[in-house]
Amino acid sequence: MTASPTPGTGEVVERVVETVLPTRHGTFRMVGYLGYDGTEHVALSVGVHDDAVPDVPPLVRLHSECLTGDGLGSWRCDCGVQLDAALARIAGEGLGVLVYVRGHEGRGIGLLEKLKAYRLQDAGVDTVDANLALGHPSDARDYGQAAAILADLGLPRIRLMSSNPGKEEALAALGIQVVERTGMFVPEPPDSVFYLHTKRARMRHDAPPEASVWQELLDGRVPVSASSSEDLQLVERYGPLVAQPTAVVAQMAQSLDGFIATRSGDGAGLSGAADHEHLHRLRALVDAVVVGAGTVVADDPQLTVREVSGPHPTRVVLDPHARVPHDATVLVEATSPTLWLVGPDAQVPGVADHVTVLRLPTTDFAPAEVVATLRARGLGRVLVEGGGRTVSRFADAGELDRLYVTTVPVLLGDGVPGLRVQPASQIGDAPRHPSRRFVLGDDVCTELVMR
Repeated sequence: MTASPTPGTGEVVERVVETVLPTRHGTFRMVGYLGYDGTEHVALSVGVHDDAVPDVPPLVRLHSECLTGDGLGSWRCDCGVQLDAALARIAGEGLGVLVYVRGHEGRGIGLLEKLKAYRLQDAGVDTVDANLALGHPSDARDYGQAAAILADLGLPRIRLMSSNPGKEEALAALGIQVVERTGMFVPEPPDSVFYLHTKRARMRHDAPPEASVWQELLDGRVPVSASSSEDLQLVERYGPLVAQPTAVVAQMAQSLDGFIATRSGDGAGLSGAADHEHLHRLRALVDAVVVGAGTVVADDPQLTVREVSGPHPTRVVLDPHARVPHDATVLVEATSPTLWLVGPDAQVPGVADHVTVLRLPTTDFAPAEVVATLRARGLGRVLVEGGGRTVSRFADAGELDRLYVTTVPVLLGDGVPGLRVQPASQIGDAPRHPSRRFVLGDDVCTELVMR
């Protein structure tokens, strides 16, 4: 299939291949294109079909190729962080396209010329003057082929994810109507501050809005001040966690006598609303939330963020023998990606697109092995949420950095045990971790700093 010539340029792109791409954010339709000049591009989409124009204009990100940022994790720019954030946002909304535009390295000057510009920046020249000194425009990118790709996908009207008004203007000139432009504001890598300031001061890029304390925490920044007691409480309670880019934390609520549910298995509503909000804040601040198969069988949890604003974490189910019901919420609702960890011989049925089945080599599921598996998939902050046996195993294995235990002023007498760790023979042998306590309504949460 060949797209129509882009208005005003005569450029065309040819659709060459279509496949699917499973990612940590979900599964995307991936279409490969060849530009008239030999440049190769890809479009990753969710909810976009060739035979129907969406009723709602989809989210679109035109992401300029950046080897150093996207592939090598450079902190001289925010490209890699933006790429990850855009894919997450498109997958979360369920309707959108990311066009990965090749040939845009260094704002269109090429990789080696970009490295020469870096060398000039090392001497104190800003990113605009560096390009000009090398005989290039400050921005040499052309969006003709990207616009042709959008036209080929049947998307004449879009919502553009970009902090650059120049992209909106370029697309409008090429026949693509931008009905809304939303800034791409992500945590700023520490070495990119001068670069980003230059783009805002000299290239008309949007400045980020004044963020709330909670939004700053979600963005990975610990605010240095708070204007209210509520904001101060958020900083004090969650700032230490946000300051750890990789951490394994656990949270559970249990009765004063140490049970998470009655003998019949009833654990609903054990803790109060304030503890539920605390749990959802933890979910919003981590990359993945881990539960055992028993928790899914007993409670059928959603494991999403609903009580506060924030992104949904990847849901991770530890299920060595694949005993989780096939209609469990985490397996059928595509609100967020699900990783279903099973043993080597487990019988697994067909799964939905948002579910990824990972087989571990044994059924032991050692906590260190689980953590390593998640880290290999880029999931740095992990919340172990349940049940009692799963949290206890991670605590006993020394894999927890922080443990939050909310005690509820009720006595159950018997039931499903909560936190249980290896017994100490003497009081002096029991570890005493640094701790803090938070009052959550009628409940009390104790935070233990395990390592």
